[in-house]
Amino acid sequence: MLDKILGKKDKDKKDVPDLRKEDTKSDPNIGGRIKGAVSKATDKSKEKVSPNNNGLKKPESNDSKKEAVSKKMPRPIPKPRKKSDEKPKLKPPKEPKKKPGGLSSGFGRKGSDDDQRTLVGAAVFSIILIVLVGAGYYFLVYQPYQETLGSAKQTKLNEVNAYFKGPLALDPQKQSLTAEIDGAQTPEQALAVDVLTPATAAWRQYQSQEINAQKDPYGRVMITYSANGQKDLIMKVADAQTIVNEADASVLANMVIETPDTVAVPIIITRLQAAGGLVNVGDSVDVYLRTTATNETNQTAAQTTNTTSPNISGATVLAILRAVDSGAVDANLKNAQEVAINQVTMGNSRTTSTTTDVEQLLRASASGTWDSSTVSSMLNAYGWKLSDFERASNLGELDVKYLILLEVPREDALFLMQNQDSIALTVSTQKAPQWMIQELKSIYA
Repeated sequence: MLDKILGKKDKDKKDVPDLRKEDTKSDPNIGGRIKGAVSKATDKSKEKVSPNNNGLKKPESNDSKKEAVSKKMPRPIPKPRKKSDEKPKLKPPKEPKKKPGGLSSGFGRKGSDDDQRTLVGAAVFSIILIVLVGAGYYFLVYQPYQETLGSAKQTKLNEVNAYFKGPLALDPQKQSLTAEIDGAQTPEQALAVDVLTPATAAWRQYQSQEINAQKDPYGRVMITYSANGQKDLIMKVADAQTIVNEADASVLANMVIETPDTVAVPIIITRLQAAGGLVNVGDSVDVYLRTTATNETNQTAAQTTNTTSPNISGATVLAILRAVDSGAVDANLKNAQEVAINQVTMGNSRTTSTTTDVEQLLRASASGTWDSSTVSSMLNAYGWKLSDFERASNLGELDVKYLILLEVPREDALFLMQNQDSIALTVSTQKAPQWMIQELKSIYA
């Protein structure tokens, strides 16, 4: 660099201008450097301008201008070339790419073709076995288990719907029981959900409220039981409350308590139909319908219907009238006794004769001819007393007919009037009259 500034040239090197920045460091031979730079400038100016023959400057041509510009512009420094004597660098040898091979046997050693086929077959067999085991578990274990669980849940849900219906269809306990059943993980858990106990408690509370709300002025309610055929039963409030307290949800859910809407229906029936003529005023009777069937010989026979429940339950006997033929009384009693002692004869004779027409006595009492209190005391419950005496004596008039006034629900009135010739009255032993209770106690005591 210093040689170039001083104007020195190297014979071996070409005159190439250095475009790099000059060194900013001070040079001790600064005077010589300036002198050399001035001498170079004067030499170049002499070459560009030369005097002609007339002593004037000769105009420069375009070629000379281009040469001057080319000399002024420095040339770019060429990149250093590699010397031929430089030794090439050794590159590390490339590892050959491993071709993807089959399964290897041992630790990194490639197995033979037979070993590879064996391993592939074992892998395929294992996959098939796993699929078969999974399918067998699903179809033989998992799916039947889910079906059993679903069946158990559906059974309990049907039980919930059977108990919580009607006025209790929106009861909060129904929602909680349904959620508990749906959350069961096993059939045992689903079947273990207790539905009957909460349903019974809910129905008892509801039916007790209905008894107090639906009772009539006489302290009665009508219970309509709709399971296995509708059954209407009129009873006292206390009796209805006893039924509610003792029954569970399976009964209470099918029971409706209403205010009695009854009518009194008179029917004329025979003694056979009237429970043997031994029913009295105030008794509760059940009404059954007898059907008439015709056999192959065109002979009719009365047969009782196959149904086990009565058509009308708890009908009350308001009045009973016996036919007027039973009111004619003609009784004679004669008692004679004779004793002979030493030709002395002693005799005793008693004769009683009675002829009474009960209907005439009633007419006389009603007309005021006879004292009504005397007649009433004599003929009080005459028909019932007559039937009771007949029962006690095992002797009675079988062809007599009875007119009975029955209190029944309004919807059963038409049925009772249309079928009075085919019905039969029965007395329940659970609500038996006093004479029946005494007889039962004397028999089973």
